[in-house]
Amino acid sequence: MADPDLRTHLAAALAAAPDGPLRVGFSGGLDSSALLHALAALPEARARGLAAIHVDHGLHADSAAWAEHCVALCAALQLPLTIARVRVARDRGDGLEAAARTARYAAFADALPAGGVLALAHHRDDQAETVLLKLLRGAGPEGLGGMRPLRAFAGGWLWRPLLDRPRRALAGYVAAHGLACIDDPANAEPGLARSFLRHTILPQLARHWPDPAQALAASAALCRDAAAHLEAEATAALAALQSDTAAGLDTADFDATSLDARGWCALPAALRGRVLERWLHAQDLPAPTRTQRATLEHQLATARSDRVPRVAWPGAEVRAWRGRLYALPIALDPPDGWKLDWNGAPLALPGGGRIELQPRSLVLDPPLRVRQRRAGEHLQPASDPHTRTLHDLFQQRGVPPWRRGRCPLIEDADGHLLAVADLACTDAGAALFARLGARPRWLPGGRADPPAIASAGPLR
Repeated sequence: MADPDLRTHLAAALAAAPDGPLRVGFSGGLDSSALLHALAALPEARARGLAAIHVDHGLHADSAAWAEHCVALCAALQLPLTIARVRVARDRGDGLEAAARTARYAAFADALPAGGVLALAHHRDDQAETVLLKLLRGAGPEGLGGMRPLRAFAGGWLWRPLLDRPRRALAGYVAAHGLACIDDPANAEPGLARSFLRHTILPQLARHWPDPAQALAASAALCRDAAAHLEAEATAALAALQSDTAAGLDTADFDATSLDARGWCALPAALRGRVLERWLHAQDLPAPTRTQRATLEHQLATARSDRVPRVAWPGAEVRAWRGRLYALPIALDPPDGWKLDWNGAPLALPGGGRIELQPRSLVLDPPLRVRQRRAGEHLQPASDPHTRTLHDLFQQRGVPPWRRGRCPLIEDADGHLLAVADLACTDAGAALFARLGARPRWLPGGRADPPAIASAGPLR
């Protein structure tokens, strides 16, 4: 039967939705036809520039005819329509369904105005399918929370106002208004995961449990609540673990992007992975798999105090040093024996990072030379009667072991050592930089530069 309250439901949902131009993802199928038609009957929706976006995936011989169907219905409703034709990548390795979804959402993002609200017609039965898919993929509370009624999307919002309505209510609305709808045969293709759940698994469940879709949607809501709580706990835990007081460290050893290793290991299992993921994503680095994370936990628990545990995965690595965890992008080792002329402009270094002059760049004539350190080198810092090994200098200044091989040494045209990056310089180097009114600054690269390097203080 028709849902007499569908428009009333949408009017109430729209009043609570974010402001902004309103767009509907419109496939021409039953669900999106009901959503678009019902919204078109609401003056408040039209006042927000209601329009439709149709994505033509080009995967079916009738896709062009489907687009024309959408044009006709939007014309009848006197609504603007954008047709986005996309190419679905078939070689991604994640299946045709996932590839089509990726292409579709990219098209939606391109077509959505700044601050716009994209309404999609996902309903309670879709939510049940999503929860089952996530369950079968081993998801936790975040995944089992299913689709969110509202989330940020492409500089605006993605809005699903029908998640609490069963599909039969939308079918009743379509029948009551005599709407012609497209029936994509892919929706009945048993080889597709969602189709198999929709036509085989959920009907079997319904033989033993009344309205399994409603029960799964209720479980999703509980999981969303649990996920929200865990997310808040993870945010607080991450802030505490990044604090310089988390492990009683001397500030010379503290990097604001690093993480207290012991504190992280002591977190409950429900938080440990979330905290690690948030920490890595904040640095634009990918998170590890569960197996890789378990390897990191094992290394931290068993490594000797003089070791530097390291676990790497595609795109990132995590190292432990002096009780802290450091996240780094994977970088190629610089070539042995590298040496570069430096004219005073910011200079990119082999293996990543750069060296520059501060507070301003100068033209150095003659240029200086920047080179890789050599084993066993020594330096007598300015105004210091003692000669020090570079190893001791690195230890004193808190330079992590993985950065020491990339540390640039500065020398004059005759090969006399003037400075070790911005960590220390000789008397000759101190005199030169004082005369120039500028000093070297080493930016090691990666996602952050530890204060132990960036704030090394006066060269000496």
